[in-house]
Amino acid sequence: MKINKRFILSFVAPFMILISAVGVIFRGNSRKIFYLPIGVMGVVIILERGISRQLDRKNILKKIKSYKKAK
Repeated sequence: MKINKRFILSFVAPFMILISAVGVIFRGNSRKIFYLPIGVMGVVIILERGISRQLDRKNILKKIKSYKKAK
């Protein structure tokens, strides 16, 4: 059975956030700052996916509406 690459990559952003949360909670005070960038990147990846998906849907809807008007 072939595993889809996108399926595996969909777990990367939540895993990054999890690593960041665990690092911030269980690390010493001087090392906590090193885990924040990985958490921020995880959140940015998730938000970017959602925003790009919404924009793609709007563009497709505009194309469908313009095609209907052309007839």
